Amino acid sequence: MQDDNSSGLLNALGKAGTLIEALPFMRRYSGKSIVVKFGGHAMGEKAFVDSFAADIVLLRQVGAKPVVVHGGGPQIGDMLKRLQIESSFVDGLRITDAATVSVVEMVLAGGINKALVAAIDAAGAMAVGLSGKDARLITADRLAGVQSKSGDMVDLGFVGTPAEINPAVIGALIGADMIPVIAPLGLGRDGETYNINADTAAGAVAGTLGATRLLMLSDVAGVKDRAGNLIPRLTLSEARGLIEDGTVSDGMIPKLETCIRAVEDGAEAAVIMDGRAPHAILVELFTEDGIGTLVCND
Repeated sequence: MQDDNSSGLLNALGKAGTLIEALPFMRRYSGKSIVVKFGGHAMGEKAFVDSFAADIVLLRQVGAKPVVVHGGGPQIGDMLKRLQIESSFVDGLRITDAATVSVVEMVLAGGINKALVAAIDAAGAMAVGLSGKDARLITADRLAGVQSKSGDMVDLGFVGTPAEINPAVIGALIGADMIPVIAPLGLGRDGETYNINADTAAGAVAGTLGATRLLMLSDVAGVKDRAGNLIPRLTLSEARGLIEDGTVSDGMIPKLETCIRAVEDGAEAAVIMDGRAPHAILVELFTEDGIGTLVCND
């Protein structure tokens, strides 16, 4: 383990003495797949990206098998504005026409993906960037039209949902001691390119791999109760109940639904957590209490 990464772990845990306490957690994740969804405005901040990359490398160094799935909504929006391409949304999903999907692919599979790969390489590991189109890693179905708040059905264009994940591609990279960094694009059975929500793509990958953890890095602390208190742990039935009774609303609903689906499909557990916290991944995995909301089987 490199000295700088060790220091980062100690800083994350808060005191040097807790390094010994973290060892059982490190052993627990040795040899296990951990899928990390990374996104948001912080992706544009070099210091944040470098810190994230160092934490991913440390996971690999202690024997875990990290897989990164990244988003890029803000960056896509910025590029569309620069190119003077208008963009509209329905329930948080970008309407993606032919011109837009070309920009989405350029930004996700080009700039963002390669920047993350370079950061992980610089932190001391070998990373390989790919999109869901490569080797048919993600076969996508076109997402059916959605109903807008006005009641009209809206065609989202080239927006897809994962229909099938090819785990052999990911397994080959991990077997070669490389860290896969995946852009959430899919190849349709019709040969078209589809833009996939990064949360949804990460959940599908985690379920297929039977990942020990799906870490959903967000800009909120996790799921909260009606009083605004963080809920540290939810079973699948409890999570569904919070959606049904309205405790969970707006953008948290699809995130929690993704966690539920990932666990149902084979992941051991999923965590919604604040990815902006220093060394959030390490604190969640290597301390007793963690920092987010863990969703697991009943």
